[in-house]
Amino acid sequence: MSTTQPAQTPSARPDATDRHLDAPESVGAWLVRLLKGIAVGIGFILPGLSGGVLAVIFKIYDPMIRFLGNIRHRFVANVRYFIPVGIGAVIGIILFSILVAAAFGRYEAAFVCLFIGFVIGTFPSLWRQAGKNGRAPKHLVILGVSAVLIFALMLFGGQMDLNVPPSIPVWFGSGALIGLGVIVPGMSPSNFLIYFGLYDKMAEGIRDLDPTVFIPLFVGLVACVLLFAKAASWAFDTHYAGMYHFILGMVIGSSVAIFPTVVFTAEAVEKAGLGLPLFLVFCAAMLLAGIVASWLFSKVEDRYAGERDAIDAG
Repeated sequence: MSTTQPAQTPSARPDATDRHLDAPESVGAWLVRLLKGIAVGIGFILPGLSGGVLAVIFKIYDPMIRFLGNIRHRFVANVRYFIPVGIGAVIGIILFSILVAAAFGRYEAAFVCLFIGFVIGTFPSLWRQAGKNGRAPKHLVILGVSAVLIFALMLFGGQMDLNVPPSIPVWFGSGALIGLGVIVPGMSPSNFLIYFGLYDKMAEGIRDLDPTVFIPLFVGLVACVLLFAKAASWAFDTHYAGMYHFILGMVIGSSVAIFPTVVFTAEAVEKAGLGLPLFLVFCAAMLLAGIVASWLFSKVEDRYAGERDAIDAG
């Protein structure tokens, strides 16, 4: 019996990070990725959240960062895999921009609660994923520090009231800020755009398909992601547990910070026009709906994850 098989490390097992590319394609799997893309696209422009957080939750962050960090590796297979994600992201951004421009302002707090419900519903899965390669006390310290830092940043940012005149360079910088929210899950670019007085103008520009808005936004986003993706990919390869606990801390801290900065504010209650008791009930119902929807979606995701595991076992 042969005993010459070398011990395998993550870097020596290229197929270990490519399981999603080798899974059997189906209409169901394609639609699941489309729905994930829509959710991530909404996360790009939904105040309080980031597309990166939702990409982590829906298990596309790691493969996306690895692809962008080494774009020539299995290029065609990766492009084929991410096409529905990209289509969904564009749909999510455009449709939600229309909603923002039309009526989102009134029910902003409730919609944010819906997406926070998504986060809460998937937290157990994120915790397991963070500890997949082991969990040491230093990783819990990383989690705690990152949670406190993003909480403090969002709380401080919530006190800012700036107005930056829109221009092509400003929209390029805004796109780069959104791209940073992809690379650093937990950071909410939309919150900063609100602080700078650019959020509503961005939503209207996307809704109206204004090229002076969406082109520099897109270029800035892509430039930022491509610039930092390789560094993020290297960090995952060399410090997997530390990176995931950092991300998990960012998710926790930003989620908690959303309530005092976006949801439970006098402005949010006044805009809803429901009165405080009904406002709280509505937000709680949306939060619960998000948790239930997240749980149901995870069941669909587990089905396809099971198919990938079956392939690996075979």
